[in-house]
Amino acid sequence: MDFFELLQGHAAVFLLLLTRVSGIFVISPFFGSLNIPVYFRAAASLAFAIVLFPVVDHLADIQAPASVLAYTGTVLSELFIGWLIGFVAYISFSAITMAGKVMDMQVGFAIVNVMDPTSGQQMPLIGSFLYNLSIIVFLVTNGHHMIIASLFESFKAVPMLTMSPNLSLPLIIANFTTGIFLTGMKIAMPVTFAILLTNVGLGILARTMPQMNIFVVGIPMQLTVGVLILSMILPFYVLFLDVLFNEMYGNIRIALQALQ
Repeated sequence: MDFFELLQGHAAVFLLLLTRVSGIFVISPFFGSLNIPVYFRAAASLAFAIVLFPVVDHLADIQAPASVLAYTGTVLSELFIGWLIGFVAYISFSAITMAGKVMDMQVGFAIVNVMDPTSGQQMPLIGSFLYNLSIIVFLVTNGHHMIIASLFESFKAVPMLTMSPNLSLPLIIANFTTGIFLTGMKIAMPVTFAILLTNVGLGILARTMPQMNIFVVGIPMQLTVGVLILSMILPFYVLFLDVLFNEMYGNIRIALQALQ
């Protein structure tokens, strides 16, 4: 068998593998950032597929569907698996963004928005800071390597052409999505509670000293207390990111098990 016949027999399988790899470059953190050029993401997907193809081809004897309709359905299923890995990882960073929005609303930075180059959307000031800090921690702790490792493990957990939709998968995705609110409130709780105590103190002060203009005192005090509490919890926030990322990897494993 010459090289052309070998390539012709494995070209359809390689395109399926490339489709699954491309799924993580759609929505996953860092890999799916909009500030990364599309041509670079496409080249990275092709490079990953070339590296993974000999290993995946060695795991099992894969025969691509013969009909165009069946092959199209297989392409969509492979793209969904890659997208699912990136989506589960993206949920954790959505919780961080939500926590930043809650903090901005409490502190008074809600009207101050900055452009986030990774998503192409406007984000509040503290939310953008926490998101960019989490991306830095994610890269420093080799979290992007774990995304690639999860992609490789997906070929073992859900080999190509073997995805069987599970009725529990929508419920699992819904549970992961509702976790955005819970995780975001956990992150924002110290600043939110501090601002609540500050507002209670300002309310008591307004009742005892009616002649004081509470708005002149209250807004700068909220900013000062919010920034001070945020600077105090940053070391603990980095430790919390370690727990959050470990939970993210576990959620990816749970989502892949639902496709078996």
